Amino acid sequence: QVVLVESGGGLVQAGGSLRLSCAASGRTFSTYYMGWFRQTPGSEREFVAAITLNGGTTGYADSVKGRFTISRDNTKKTVYLQMNSLKPEDTAVYYCAASRRTTIRPSYNEIDYWGKGTLVTVSS
Repeated sequence: QVVLVESGGGLVQAGGSLRLSCAASGRTFSTYYMGWFRQTPGSEREFVAAITLNGGTTGYADSVKGRFTISRDNTKKTVYLQMNSLKPEDTAVYYCAASRRTTIRPSYNEIDYWGKGTLVTVSS
């Protein structure tokens, strides 16, 4: 069992930055690929970024590539999402995700555990 708790969401102006954190419980954090998804009302939850077990490889959605950076600290059992050059279209609830599947771009159905989400609002 893994419990994921996100933090760091909030209101920011376009062009600004935020860093999301996701703290995990349990002793098996380092055995999960970790990722971030986001969702807006009426839309499906979409992939944003993912990172391998030791952080050596990352993957991103085209819409955030070059602006967002995912990282993890296995000693702190935490995964981060640094978001720069934010745009109004980045406004969404951001969810932390843990997966046993060894894919750098997991689908919704390949996620084993979800956090409850944190709201990011980017004003224009």
